[in-house]
Amino acid sequence: MPESIKNRLKRVRERMREAAVSCGRDPGTVKLVAVSKTVPLNLVQAGIKAGVTILGENYVQEASEKIEALEGEDVSWHLVGHLQSNKAKHAVRLFDMIHSVDSFKLARELDRRAHALAKVQPVLIQVNISGEETKSGIDTDEALALIREVAPLNNIAVCGLMTMPPYFNAPDKVRPYFRALRALQSQVREEAIPNVDMSELSMGMSGDFETAIEEGATLVRIGTAIFGERE
Repeated sequence: MPESIKNRLKRVRERMREAAVSCGRDPGTVKLVAVSKTVPLNLVQAGIKAGVTILGENYVQEASEKIEALEGEDVSWHLVGHLQSNKAKHAVRLFDMIHSVDSFKLARELDRRAHALAKVQPVLIQVNISGEETKSGIDTDEALALIREVAPLNNIAVCGLMTMPPYFNAPDKVRPYFRALRALQSQVREEAIPNVDMSELSMGMSGDFETAIEEGATLVRIGTAIFGERE
């Protein structure tokens, strides 16, 4: 019999706590984003019932259907997948945080759409820390310039950084990429750019979230370890 979502979630939270304590961090500084892309609605509901408070989605259309169906549930919705500018209008309406801003064009459109809703949209700047051509995100050496460019936008709040490192079977091989994102966070902080708050680091998934926490993650994006393998 498959393990229940409640038990999986409990085990993930225990592992998060142990990882934080092992490196002297307060476990309360690390938030769990339960990634529910392609997860059927009944399993998402089970996750909420088990205690999930933040749900991460990759696609605007899929998220829109779930958000509508789960209206009234006390959960926050984060967009963790790549976002095209032509979906900005819907993204601003749907999501409490957008993890994947990687161009000024996208930021400017989000700002415009957020202004129309009288909303300040929290965002993270997605950094392609590994330089892989298949990955979205701004190049590491261009990230600071993008943040400076985005900072004056009145309806965007830059809250931190996000990355997706290369996939390795050994979590420790990912450590240098997480460490590099944290170093970039420190560099941006030293610039003291107005309207930029570098409090969040979104990094780490089911296979490497403990390493990410050890390297400073404040948001870990975990899907498979909670909802099981996707079909």
